Amino acid sequence: MSENRTIPAPPGDTRAEARLFEAFDDGVRPRRYLLTMFPYPSGDLHMGHAEVFAITDVVARYWRAKGFDVLNPVGWDSFGLPAENAAIRRGEHPAAFTEANIATQAASIRRYGVSFDWSRRLHTHEPAYYRWTQWLFARLHERGLAYRAAAEVNWCPKDRTVLANEQVVDGACERCGTAVVARSLTQWFFRTTAYADRLLDDMAQLEPGWPAHVLTMQRNWIGRQDGPGGTTYRLHDWLVSRQRYWGAPIPVVHCPDCGEVVVPDDQLPVELPHLEGDQLVPGDVSPLAGARDWVVTTCPRCGGPAERDTDTMDTFVDSSWYFLRYLSPGYDGGPFRPEDAARWMPAALYVGGVEHATMHLLYARFVTKVLYDMGLVPSPEPYARLLNQGQVVNHGKAMSKSLGNGVDLAAELDRHGVDAVRLAMLFSGPPEDDVDWADVSPDAMRKFLARVLRLAPPHGSDPSIPSDDGGPASTGSTSETRPTGDDGPGILRRMVHRTVHDVDGLVEAGRFNVAIARLMELVGEVRRAASGGDGHGPGESEEYREGVAAVAVLLSLFAPHAAQELWERLGRTTPVAAQPWPEVDPALLVTSEVEAVVQVDGKVRDRLLVSVDVAPAELERAALARPAVARAVGDRAVRRVVVRPPHLVNVVLG
Repeated sequence: MSENRTIPAPPGDTRAEARLFEAFDDGVRPRRYLLTMFPYPSGDLHMGHAEVFAITDVVARYWRAKGFDVLNPVGWDSFGLPAENAAIRRGEHPAAFTEANIATQAASIRRYGVSFDWSRRLHTHEPAYYRWTQWLFARLHERGLAYRAAAEVNWCPKDRTVLANEQVVDGACERCGTAVVARSLTQWFFRTTAYADRLLDDMAQLEPGWPAHVLTMQRNWIGRQDGPGGTTYRLHDWLVSRQRYWGAPIPVVHCPDCGEVVVPDDQLPVELPHLEGDQLVPGDVSPLAGARDWVVTTCPRCGGPAERDTDTMDTFVDSSWYFLRYLSPGYDGGPFRPEDAARWMPAALYVGGVEHATMHLLYARFVTKVLYDMGLVPSPEPYARLLNQGQVVNHGKAMSKSLGNGVDLAAELDRHGVDAVRLAMLFSGPPEDDVDWADVSPDAMRKFLARVLRLAPPHGSDPSIPSDDGGPASTGSTSETRPTGDDGPGILRRMVHRTVHDVDGLVEAGRFNVAIARLMELVGEVRRAASGGDGHGPGESEEYREGVAAVAVLLSLFAPHAAQELWERLGRTTPVAAQPWPEVDPALLVTSEVEAVVQVDGKVRDRLLVSVDVAPAELERAALARPAVARAVGDRAVRRVVVRPPHLVNVVLG
């Protein structure tokens, strides 16, 4: 491999190391937008967060190493029922409760080592954000896609609010599990049925990158049927108004003379009034109805007396467009710059739970299509590729306090270390499969990481390890090669190149567990080289140093803290996360040679590369000539040699 360098920065770029994970957006690198479903701030991070953040971070670090300009932002879905209900139970204001939890989760995310671009951080409960949620409502209204109508709706007696059809599961509230009842109320709707055909037909664009079962769920939910009575749909319009406090106020005033009047853009945001204590408790109408000083206003059209709409928007409205605000943080001329959307959209990969298939994912597709029709986004679909991670369970059951099988993430991090937990999550199986924490062994991963760090002693304790900063993860050919019985490259060098090649393809395919397994095999080979079985001591050969450097770069995708420590032990001062992906010499991937294992009395003593058609006698001679084999035999008699070309030689002693 050619000499590696840190990712080149454009001329004049002085970004600090702390800003390593910010998107450059310089027009030089090809762009990739990576998105994680943002969390609710209803408590500290849980095991599900540990899984989804580990998955996303591998992809982000891999794409950066491959030379992409990666946008990987972070934010919080901070309006909504979970945080509001928890705050009311605790006697706290939802804002104070929410912001404290955001601070806790942010600290945990940083501890977990996720390479987010924190410069684009957003919180949906802040007026600077929901101003544009209200702007979106106004655009839908002027296009005839937001309307108010009397209808029989789903009412949750416990949360005391209406629910969209998508939020009712088997007749119960999907949040609290309470059986819903029917009530006749006047509510606000978004006309999703106007886009039913396009929501169905555009799935052809998604089939290469979305899971088939998600598309099937959406097709079934839309439920288009053609027959004599015309085309019918199972899909209903999206009910968006909620009789709750903690949400974006619907930007409408009701005037006796003018009727429903949408608040003009220059008067947005319509901010929530500050309510306290019992004022927050929901009743048969929204708590905002009791804030008379806020409710009573003037009509923006005629100037006469009017009253504000007292419902708030469902939190799914906030999350139906948040991925676009990340593109233009702080922009004041609209929700986002169309030119930013043209550069980054659609998102290359979206990672999150399948439970949102017929809610958030459907709503985001609807809103994106509306914005596409307005000429503001370049694609009618928001996400080119979707990855649904599995659920983290314990002893085969979903974690819950009532079952007593919950696992505290912070305690696991304290016990095993961050990298061990990350590796355990990723090694447990494919990302789409459930992770049963009872079957996962973070302790084994901790021991593996300890073996990795022993590949290089702390810098300064071994003078044979170079302290220069010039040739980090190069595994290219040099004059020093591990001997193989001829003048060709050694076993370690070939394995490094093959491992880099294999891990490249495995990470690209999302097979992180197999990629980690291949990395473990490489670590084993590097450790064998360090044992002196090839006639060299640890750190004495260029090939060995290249192998350790390659381990550090590959490991940085999965266990960034340990990888950085290993990197520093090699005397490198640049961050390992800034290293480009190692280049592979195709000549070293040729399969005309295979690895033969040499055993003495059934114990592996050495390995050597041989031709696939090596003769038995030639393989035996090469094996017996290996120094490690000679040391294992010593002065004992060889009773017989079992040769199974080209893979095995076993020396049986008398």
